[in-house]
Amino acid sequence: MSTTAMAQDAVSACLITKTDTNPFFVKMKEGAEAKAAELGVTLKSFAGKIDGDHETQVAAIETCIADGASGILITASDTSAIVQSVQKARDAGLVVIALDTPLTPIDAADATFATDNFIAGELIGKWAAGKLGADGVANAKIALLDLAVSQPSVDVLRDQGFLQGFGIDLGDPNKWGDETDPRIVGHDITAGNEEGGRKAMENLLAKDPMINVVYTINEPSAAGAYEALKSFGRENDVLIVSVDGGCPGVANVKDGVIGATSQQYPLQMAALGVEAIKAWADTGAKPKPTPGKDFFDTGVKLVTDEPVDGVESIDSTEGAALCWG
Repeated sequence: MSTTAMAQDAVSACLITKTDTNPFFVKMKEGAEAKAAELGVTLKSFAGKIDGDHETQVAAIETCIADGASGILITASDTSAIVQSVQKARDAGLVVIALDTPLTPIDAADATFATDNFIAGELIGKWAAGKLGADGVANAKIALLDLAVSQPSVDVLRDQGFLQGFGIDLGDPNKWGDETDPRIVGHDITAGNEEGGRKAMENLLAKDPMINVVYTINEPSAAGAYEALKSFGRENDVLIVSVDGGCPGVANVKDGVIGATSQQYPLQMAALGVEAIKAWADTGAKPKPTPGKDFFDTGVKLVTDEPVDGVESIDSTEGAALCWG
């Protein structure tokens, strides 16, 4: 239903995700729909065809403006390129809230509800270092399976957090790929899906077949990396770490496919976002960030069945009780 056909005082919101297939965004949509129904907010949902589909997100913003929406919740595929469209929406009187993936710059949105993605990466980096021990860290051969060439903020933050947690000096922390540490075999991109993870892992194994640590942007790409390693007979002697905390990913932790993953909470992000749009429409108040941060931190927990000293974690049983997808 077009929001222009509704009563003048009705509150409407748009949810624009990167895809509608990744379980993370499926759960985000569920959270938004449930909260919208509870608060009497009309919700329209849009998604890119694949992770990285910037043009569909631009078109969705145009539709939301034309429909007279009160606000937009967006997980941007290209966090820099989308800013012009976001500004157009804000100029038209919509409140724009980034979910999961901060815009570049972060204040291009009115607010951001997200995991602290740098800490999410840092947790799995610290865990991997603790698991390997000093000798293992010194002799590590690391593959980094990232998201996209455009390096959206979530991609950079997780990657750089992992490297810092592992003890590797960063170059420019605002991008990945400029590090000079010889333990890094290379970076490749996955589009955040299983097939992309498999191909990226194959590419990096061709570069160095003795890779023994694999960072992945998310759990679908980790599953693909595992399949590639399995085809090389390496699945049992490589440490894979990831970020998401979806139910398939937590199951992979339990099964030993993924050593550790940082769990985030998309349903909460989306529910808070819908609440914020309703509050904005009713009172003109914008949401406040977490003290000391430039976004509202929705939390993260490390999930592993092999805890290491000095890194707080929960096991896969507890992770399964909190997971999504």
